[in-house]
Order: sequence, then C-alpha cells, then structure tokens
Amino acid sequence: MDGWMDQTLEALHGNGDHDDNNVTSWVSVCPRGLWKVQQERTGMESQQTVSTSGDDAPCASISRPRMGSLCRVRVRLKADGDVAESLVSENGIEKLSVTEFTDSVAQAFPRCQDSVLQVPLGDWTTLRLGEGQCDITEACVEGMRAGEKCEILISPIGNGPDVSVSNPTEENLPLCATVELKAFTPGKESWQVSPAEKWEWVKSHKERGGVRFRSGDVWGAADSYSRALKLLITLYGHIREVKKQGQEQADEQKDTNTGDETQHLPSANEFKTTKAELHSNLSLCQLKLNQPERAKASAAKATQLEPGGTKAWYRLGQACQMVNELQEARQAFRKLLEIQPESPAALKALKNIASREKETNAQLGLRLSKMFS
Repeated sequence: MDGWMDQTLEALHGNGDHDDNNVTSWVSVCPRGLWKVQQERTGMESQQTVSTSGDDAPCASISRPRMGSLCRVRVRLKADGDVAESLVSENGIEKLSVTEFTDSVAQAFPRCQDSVLQVPLGDWTTLRLGEGQCDITEACVEGMRAGEKCEILISPIGNGPDVSVSNPTEENLPLCATVELKAFTPGKESWQVSPAEKWEWVKSHKERGGVRFRSGDVWGAADSYSRALKLLITLYGHIREVKKQGQEQADEQKDTNTGDETQHLPSANEFKTTKAELHSNLSLCQLKLNQPERAKASAAKATQLEPGGTKAWYRLGQACQMVNELQEARQAFRKLLEIQPESPAALKALKNIASREKETNAQLGLRLSKMFS
C-alpha cells in the first residue's frame, strides 16, 4: 500500500515515538492535513467497561478497545476541561447502564474543514473504533482503559501541502485537550475479524471515502481509501483459496461464516476491481494534495489491476505530467484513447504535452545557438 498513509496509520495504531512510559507521539490525519500529536496519560477515574456477553460483569481492567468497539468518549479543550473539573466533582460522574450503552449506536458527525478534532467538544460521544471519524481521538482511546483520561498536544506539520483553513474553531495552535474514555464494548483484534466482516469494513471505508471527497475532505478521503486497502490486502489469500476450491465450496464457506445474507465475500474479479478502484481513488486524492509521485504509483497499480480503467490511465497521465515525465504521460493518454476513442480529456492533454515539448525544444535550441555563436 502507498507508504505515506500506511505510515500514518501505523503511527495511529501505536507505532509512534515513546518518550517514556506515559508519553506517546504520532502523526495523525484530519481534514486540515497532517498533525503531530503528543499524548500523556494522566490517571484513572471510576472504571466502567461494558460487557456484551449476556451478564453485567465488567471486562477485565486490563482490556482495551479493539476494532469495532463502541467507545463512550469526551474530548475537551484544556481550558474548558479545567473549568469543567469542578462541575464534575460537584455533580458526580456520569452513570451509564450496560443496557443504555450496548443499545446505543455510533454517532456520525459531518467532518468540517475548519476543525482538527472531529467530535463535539465537551459532550459525551459514542464512536466506533476503526471508522476514522476522528483519527486523533481513536488513536488515543485504543490504548486506554475504561475510566482513563489523557492529555494531548496537537500541532500542524508544516512541510505538507497547504490545505488548511486560516481560522480553526479550536482557537489558537497548538491545541491542548483532554480525552476521556468512560466505557466501551468488546471489539476484535484484526486476526479475529472474519473475512466477511473485513469485506463489509472495506465497502464501508470505500463509501465513506467518496462522501468525504465530495465534501472537500481530501485528507479524510485518502485516509478512508488507505484503510480499505489495508484491510483488503489481508483478504487476498482467502479469496485466492476460495477461487481455487471452486464456487460450490465457496458457497458453503459463506453459509458457515455468517447467517446474515447481506454479508458475503467478493469474487476474485470483484476483489480485483475494488482494489483497482481504491488505488485509482487514492491517486486522485494524492493529485489534489500535490503528491504527484505517490499519485503516479497509485494510478500505476490501478492500471495493472484493471487495464481497461479509463480514470486510472488519465490520473497516471496527469501525475506523469506533474513530474515532467512527458513521454510516460503521452503513453498513458494514448492508452486512454485506445479504450475511449475521441476522449476530449485525453486529446486536450496530448495537445498540451505537444505544446510543452515544442516550447522546451525551442528553449533548448536558443541555448545551443548562444553556445556556438
């Protein structure tokens, strides 16, 4: 998978720098770009881990949220959090019954360009770990226990493309905030998630990426497509084995995996097509974020998987143009014309390449004439 977002996701999942036992740092992604996050655990409040096993016994205190866990969290800016502490001590800690929490659903909030933290500040919120609603919050809670609280310091990374908004709603930077994890339901480690469940996650991330891109959240869209690719890659061996065994055994496997008819495994062709679309969509995001080398690599993968994909060839040509590889760009656009004759976009791009080459040759000729005059 493309290195830039893969490294970001690895950092999000605990591979950041550890200054000591209580302080961790990593790079996260939000609609305004890439941000460095420093986290310090500050202590425990009353623990409340929710079990869905049928009884009301809490999970072991050492357990932490995993993929798919519903997490009851609250994020507050540090100044607001200091004021709120006195109110907590006076009014007591929020009580949450097992039934109330397990019957709740993850809350979806529109992601906005002028915000770093993509959750309502100051309110208790239910998030599903792994969906990427707020990458910073998710990265914090997946290393926390129920009742634990941490402080985070967030600052922008200045060497990325400038896609930020001038006046963030969270006031001045860097931001200092607190994250509290009140309770969570059991989730699953990656190896515990069935292939059918992973496929549902892939489709969900792909759809979410499209929604984010259309809303202008290019960083968030790229994150969603990268998450989908990371999960999809883990399905490759299973899909290959299913194809090898034949459709009859594949149908039996589907019947034993789940009773939900809406959950199914993709065919080998559907798997390849989905992977190609994800690489192509990621390439478009990288073009928008002014990352032509990465866009070129993503588009090239898409064309290898689906040689008939017109969008991938066009994006490959665009990326090659941006890095001034005009011969490779011409080849990509000519391939697009083979698939889609008289494509206005391809014809216009080839005309632009010819104009650039003519200008380059004229400049070269002028320099040579001066050298030998």
